[in-house]
Amino acid sequence: MATTKKIVAKSPAGKKPVALRAARPSPTTGFSPAGSSLPEAIIYSMDGKKVGSIALPPSIFGVQWRSDLVHQVTTAMQANLRQNRAHTKDRSEVSGGGKKPWKQKGTGQARHGSSRSPIWRHGGITFGPRNSRDYGEKINKKMRIGALLSVLSRKAKDGEIILVDEFKFGTPKTSIAKTFIEKLAKVAGTAELATKKKNTALIALASHNANTIKSFSNFGNMTTEEMRGINPVAVLSHKYLIIENPEVAFKLITARIKNK
Repeated sequence: MATTKKIVAKSPAGKKPVALRAARPSPTTGFSPAGSSLPEAIIYSMDGKKVGSIALPPSIFGVQWRSDLVHQVTTAMQANLRQNRAHTKDRSEVSGGGKKPWKQKGTGQARHGSSRSPIWRHGGITFGPRNSRDYGEKINKKMRIGALLSVLSRKAKDGEIILVDEFKFGTPKTSIAKTFIEKLAKVAGTAELATKKKNTALIALASHNANTIKSFSNFGNMTTEEMRGINPVAVLSHKYLIIENPEVAFKLITARIKNK
């Protein structure tokens, strides 16, 4: 009777196994440990003042990190956005070759039937890139929302989520948006918000607001999106996630969870 042998992974000689530890929530960004394992988040106003706090839903911000799922979903989403422009012509598409170059025998040269052959200069390309190729991949709804929740949970644990009660722009004003970012960077302790580093923050709006979008459009390091449409690629592409009206935003994410 065959017996199975149990294999135990051993650490290198002289070294102890290293245990992975989740990053602690940063108190400077408004996340402080609450009674449960999830932190409570502070809500800021456009003036950079604390106006309240809210408990983070475990169903959104208490999900285990799944690097395999996140990688699979993000690479598939990027593949779906890929535009296939590279194109080569095969022997049936290149010009010329209507006549046999020379007779079959008696010339001393190798026999050929067409100048469009792939072995000829200016001939067709064999197995070259074609613009008809589809690089798209199917992403199941459960996988998409699972990857998003995993990314949001990691952002919360790393202290990279900032909550704002409401953006109030009567008219598009870049100066007001700049003042808000500068105040928020000082209060929340996230100095990178006031810098010009690429992809600093993703601003998730509770609903479409043209004035808010235009006010932040002149910042090359910030992107605005509606909360109902955020995805793992957008969140991971930015250092911070600024969420407007967290109560409404959390309801939108919860609705997506129920519909998966």
